This record gives sequence, C-alpha cells and structure tokens, in this order.
Amino acid sequence: MQLSNARLFPLTLMLSLALLTFWLERTVRVEENHPSLRRHDPDYIVSNFRIIGYGPGGVLESTLSARKMVHYPDDDSTDLDAPRVLSTKAGEAPMTLTADRGALSQDGEDTFLYDNVLLVRKEIPLQPEMRMRTSFLHIVRGRSLVLTDRDVAIDEAGRSLTGRGMEYDNGARLLHLRERVRGRFEERKKQ
Repeated sequence: MQLSNARLFPLTLMLSLALLTFWLERTVRVEENHPSLRRHDPDYIVSNFRIIGYGPGGVLESTLSARKMVHYPDDDSTDLDAPRVLSTKAGEAPMTLTADRGALSQDGEDTFLYDNVLLVRKEIPLQPEMRMRTSFLHIVRGRSLVLTDRDVAIDEAGRSLTGRGMEYDNGARLLHLRERVRGRFEERKKQ
C-alpha cells in the first residue's frame, strides 16, 4: 500500500495538531502551579474600613469598623486590624466589642476577634454594665451570639466570673460558661 501526498497531508496535519495540543496543555498546567500564583498577596487594602448593617425598616443594627481591612484572593480571606463591632439591635442590650485583630468569614456573617478582646454590654434596666475579656471571640451576627473556647473573665458591678469556653446570647440574655467556672458575688447594697 503506497501513501500519496493527498493522504499523507491530513495525517501530518492531525499529528501536528495533537502535538500542539499536548504542548499547550503542559504549558498551561505549569503556569497554574507557578509559585507567584500561590502567594498570599492582598488584592485590596482599605484604611478606616466600616460596614453598617440595617435591619427591617432601615433601622441601624450593627457597625463593623477597623483601622485597616486586607483581602486575599487566593483563599478569599479578610483580615482586620483593630476591629470594633457595635451592636444596637432593637430589643437587645447595646454591645461594643474591640480587639487587636480580626477576620471575616467569606459570607460576612461571622466575625472572629483575636488578642485583647473586650466585650462591653451597656447598662440596661435591672442589669449593670458587663465587661468580658478573652483572647478569642466568634461573633455570629444573625443570631446575636458570641462564642469562645478560651479562658474568659466577666465583670459586673459586685460580681465576677471566670471560666473556659463561653456562649453568650445577647437577644435572650443567656450566658453559659462551659468549664473551670469560678465566681465571686458581693451582696448588693440597698439604696
């Protein structure tokens, strides 16, 4: 069987296209794994960052601010420098939370505060101001819930509690300490 140029040309063209496709696929795969594409570099940085959350009817419910916000596209993470959260949801005690640093979940529903975390619940009828200190706090925004698995110290007028692991529901005004709980309660003076 003898091959003519008319038959050999399509075979040569197909082999060339197959080799070109193989080369292109290998080139693209090498570029995807290139070290410069795996770096954890920010795609944007915002100074004096602020997010304001409104509830039904346009009522202010929360404000999240930070000295600086940095977003990283490789893992879609967001870091906060000196975050401050102010919760003013109707029917709940106003709270202010501050920390040295923080992070936001990808959907923005969860806020994580780290290092020198301070939660201050404002004084409300029948309850004095409360201060909580810990090294880590997880805020679940939609449920008015704050959680930690670390040591926590809680102070109110004439009372103090310490423990490890805590869940505080601001809407229901329920505080649950998980373990190693210690407390000091002073008798309230009658006025």
